[in-house]
Amino acid sequence: QVRLVESGGGLVQPGGSLRLSCAASGIIVSIYVMGWYRQAPGKQRELVAAITNGGSTNYADSVKGRFTISRPNAKNTVYLQMNSLKPEDTAVYYCNAGSSSIVSPGNNWGQGTQVTVSS
Repeated sequence: QVRLVESGGGLVQPGGSLRLSCAASGIIVSIYVMGWYRQAPGKQRELVAAITNGGSTNYADSVKGRFTISRPNAKNTVYLQMNSLKPEDTAVYYCNAGSSSIVSPGNNWGQGTQVTVSS
């Protein structure tokens, strides 16, 4: 059974930084595309960033240059470093695994972690 557990969310002021972590079990991270998605109130869930098993990445235009996704070798963990956070980044962030595509999600989701950017 695949289990994804996110951590690292919280309240941060505009311009601040957060690092999200996703610990995966029951699945070998290196085989699949891993991604971070987010959903703000009243909006659809959207791709934030994804990374292939070869290290290729895809970012939403709204986060390019500010967010970095990474997956260190030999670790079943994926990270999302978020810098220069804006109020519009406020959302629940979900880890995703199991996709073979860098633009669409797989079937496995974490429980989500809240990120709130506010002064």
